[in-house]
Amino acid sequence: MTHVYHVAITGSDAADGSAGTPLRTINRAAALAQPGDTIVVHEGEYREWVKPARGGLSDRRRITYEAARGERVVIKGSERIADWTREEGDVWRAVVPNALFGGFNPFAEEVGGDWLVPAANGLPKHLGEVYLDGRGFYEAPDLAAVLEPPTRREEVDGWTGTAEPIEDPDRTRSVWYAEVGADATTIWANFQGADPNAELVEINVRRSVFYPVEHHLDYITVRGFELAHAATPWAPPTADQPGLIGPNWAKGWIIEDNVIHDAKCSAVSLGKEASTGNNYSTSRGDKPGYQYQLESVFAARQIGWDREHIGSHIVRRNTIFDCGQNGVVGHLGAIFSTIEDNHIHHIGTKREFYGYEIGGIKLHAAIDVRILHNRIHHCTLGTWLDWQTQGTRVSRNLYYANTRDLFVEVSHGPYVVDHNILASPVALEIFSQGGAFVNNFICGALRLEPVLDRATPYHRPHSTEVAGYAVIYGGDDRYIGNLFLGGDADRAFKPGSEGHALATYGTCGYDGLPATFADYLKRINQRLGDHQRFHGVKQPAYIHHNAYAAGARAFELERDPLAVEAPVSFSVVDEGDQVYLDADIPDALGAGVLSVVTQDDLPRVRFPDADFEEPDGSPLTLHCDLLGHRKEIGRTYPVGPLATLAAGASRIRLW
Repeated sequence: MTHVYHVAITGSDAADGSAGTPLRTINRAAALAQPGDTIVVHEGEYREWVKPARGGLSDRRRITYEAARGERVVIKGSERIADWTREEGDVWRAVVPNALFGGFNPFAEEVGGDWLVPAANGLPKHLGEVYLDGRGFYEAPDLAAVLEPPTRREEVDGWTGTAEPIEDPDRTRSVWYAEVGADATTIWANFQGADPNAELVEINVRRSVFYPVEHHLDYITVRGFELAHAATPWAPPTADQPGLIGPNWAKGWIIEDNVIHDAKCSAVSLGKEASTGNNYSTSRGDKPGYQYQLESVFAARQIGWDREHIGSHIVRRNTIFDCGQNGVVGHLGAIFSTIEDNHIHHIGTKREFYGYEIGGIKLHAAIDVRILHNRIHHCTLGTWLDWQTQGTRVSRNLYYANTRDLFVEVSHGPYVVDHNILASPVALEIFSQGGAFVNNFICGALRLEPVLDRATPYHRPHSTEVAGYAVIYGGDDRYIGNLFLGGDADRAFKPGSEGHALATYGTCGYDGLPATFADYLKRINQRLGDHQRFHGVKQPAYIHHNAYAAGARAFELERDPLAVEAPVSFSVVDEGDQVYLDADIPDALGAGVLSVVTQDDLPRVRFPDADFEEPDGSPLTLHCDLLGHRKEIGRTYPVGPLATLAAGASRIRLW
């Protein structure tokens, strides 16, 4: 027998949780709920860290947490502070008893860990945050900077440790500084003319908002909430990766239809737990992070990292924004998951701190993960797939206004990138091998780089079982039916000294590689030795039927390239809830030139010795365009992600 427990601001935790006598806190309902039960939370603001006591037993016997239909339910990791004393001018001071924080004081906890780059001024940032009417401030290095906040770009650089521009420079004048004492934490903040005792001022006090403290609480659904203000720590792949919300090493969660924002570091975590490594490179200093990350893969296998126990999550139709590190993060824990129909923006753009783990979506070991039809913009990096990108599919996504769109690093494939728009200045960074890029619109630079100093694992198909490991020689990539636009050559990296990435517009960066596997074997067999024969020999590039306009150039051995000399115009137009593609193209780009791409068109991947397949092992068929139109086998379609793209001027709604 299943139950529905109701929670309301007017309720009592001594009540029975019925519709007429609701509970007061979500955590009380969580303590009562059994597999198959539903918790309905009614209108209001709840300031608690929801810690599920148990999970469901199967996909059909879930525990579901949902906002009441048509009601706005907000769960926050912050508390309101309304007792401020004017210090000087626009600067006010609040003295907060440490008892408010319990055993975790974000203003005492530093942002730190593996792959975090120290700030230029050498001063750490903290997990604390001050919000005025929902808007986060900047942490100042000292009290003097609160009294006189910076007015020039170069002054801010010393705080952030990066020279990249801040999107809203005036926001840097809204700053705070804190000193933590034995009994209280004193916070100074410059409110730029606002009265903090009259406005809504909050500080974050909880690490997470909806996150279990135990592992293996499976089959939980979280639906329809606004979730905000978590003091989440830096989340590299070699550490525990708590998020504002997440399953914490479990299986079968559904996180859907939520508005998730203002995580200090990561919002949705599908990530690693601590027993397989927790910032050992930083704390011990005896081995590089790369080595500890490699060890974590084998350690995870020993504690049950497999399809039966971990992953298979769904993250869909969420709006995620204003987070310092990631919208979605995960190492190991995201396997076999789907991330779809989300709107992710303004991730890493505050630039208070910097490191090598920042992106709208940042996943390691994304085995059989499907990243489908997401809108990702105004992020420092849209999506970063790092290590063990195998069986992964990135399809029908809209990337624009990011610094960089998609980065695939030290992976062996097979992985597929199809029917996407990549419209930022740097569209693709491929420091991997074994990829298939099909029917994309790529209007930014393409960067390529071999990685010969880091061997990374690959797996048996559709499994976490490690099959071997190898370095990245470069090549073994496939490009079919893509539309490339050229750009400003001065914005791309030039071929140069060893170790610098090659960036081009189009596929000409693959020049010098063989075009067939037979030609590759011929090059290998002309050399002597065992492994020595392979050193320095690039793998094949399987490239055909792509179109190039506005100066983009084709691979020198490409089969049937389409060079477009006529003017071509594309622009992504963001109108808030709607996004359009304004296009004006010649007849050549509106003509059908290519049929539906299937597994038969994609040669197997060399190192994993694997074919391009669906997650269930069936043959792959790329028949769905960006807008969801199904292509028919046997018909021909234009290059790019839109099956209905026609010559001439048009406006097409993308979102």
